[in-house]
Amino acid sequence: MAVTGRLPGARAGLRWVHLILGGALLMPYFLLSHVVVGVAAGGVNVFSSTPLTFAAYGLSLPLAAATGLFGLVRPMSVGVVRVLSAVPGERLAEGPARSWAARGRTSAWWSLHLGLGAAISGMSLAVPPMAVVLIALPFVSALRNASLWRGWFGPDITPYLAPLLGIGLLGGLALCATGAGVLLARLAPVLLGPTAADRLAAAEERTADLAVRNRLARELHDAVGHALSAVTLQAVAARRVLDSDPEFVRQALAAIEDTTRRTVGELDTVLGLLRDGDPARPDAAPAPTLDTDLDALLARTRAAGTTVNAHQDPGPDGNWARLPAIASREAYRIVQEGLSNALRHGAGPIELRIAVRGEEGGTHRELEIAMTNPPGTAAAQPRTTGGRGLHGAAERATLLGGRLEAGPHQGRWRLRAVLPLGGGAR
Repeated sequence: MAVTGRLPGARAGLRWVHLILGGALLMPYFLLSHVVVGVAAGGVNVFSSTPLTFAAYGLSLPLAAATGLFGLVRPMSVGVVRVLSAVPGERLAEGPARSWAARGRTSAWWSLHLGLGAAISGMSLAVPPMAVVLIALPFVSALRNASLWRGWFGPDITPYLAPLLGIGLLGGLALCATGAGVLLARLAPVLLGPTAADRLAAAEERTADLAVRNRLARELHDAVGHALSAVTLQAVAARRVLDSDPEFVRQALAAIEDTTRRTVGELDTVLGLLRDGDPARPDAAPAPTLDTDLDALLARTRAAGTTVNAHQDPGPDGNWARLPAIASREAYRIVQEGLSNALRHGAGPIELRIAVRGEEGGTHRELEIAMTNPPGTAAAQPRTTGGRGLHGAAERATLLGGRLEAGPHQGRWRLRAVLPLGGGAR
């Protein structure tokens, strides 16, 4: 395509081929129209009558327009236009035509392409042989004595003007084919370009794709980022007491083993989502939740040598299993990010409170997560781990219709999130 874009002759040649293809596509409609017109004319041979031939041609165009209403005609036409008419792909629509407005424009294009293609195809078949005869006329005595060429142009024309007429016919054919090709190339974006509905659908598709990408980025960041932070601190703590407290070292190594094993499982789940058409393996780790994984998360954090005072209030039933699955999963990730943030930037002890507020089944029931710790030596620096950690946690809360706040509070660093449990999730 880059070569044809730089060579006008090659581009015109491809557009000529495009027109010939249109003429070939019109042939089934023309043959059907030929039968209809012949029957209507009383069985007359249509090809022996110029008016009847044009009548069959005219009848074939509405038939082509009717089939152009099918949705799959547009992607087929767009693919051919991109290759043969040198029209930039971004100016053409993607996918089948769904709205009636798009189908109508595609039908108009289909009729125009096939109609012009048939005309240029007929000229391409008839003009070159005629031009060759005229150009050779002064040099071939048998042609000069034939009455065929006189029947074309009349008995008074001199044979020596015939070559000029032949060259003129070839030039006229080239001009007609070039003009028709340019016309189709200019009308293609108008008739095959995206409609407002197509643009809206494309924008929604890009938004959905971006949402999936953001979700996967959050999952990777929370799983891998927390694991690296926890493993690093556990290893540092174990190294410092390697000779004096072997029992703590064993506990730290066990915590490192458990952290890495869990993280590999979570990473396998996320990578499974990245594979098109390849969901996560059945044996991949399920998404962690408050009910099944909170205690292990707190234990791994404490194994790094940081004191965590956790106060849990799941409500009257006394466990987290009654929480909606999505709220439990996102709450776990928020707690995980808060602990990772405290390990990287703050100092212990960490005070964590997770509680359900409101009556069971009420519309204002919500889950509150509050975490505080001393600011440490990095209190003056923003705790965002490159803008992804706390920002991702805030996105999780927002997607559930909740909110998240993080910042200095009464001389300590506080993270507070509120997630609705009674119909507030989006």
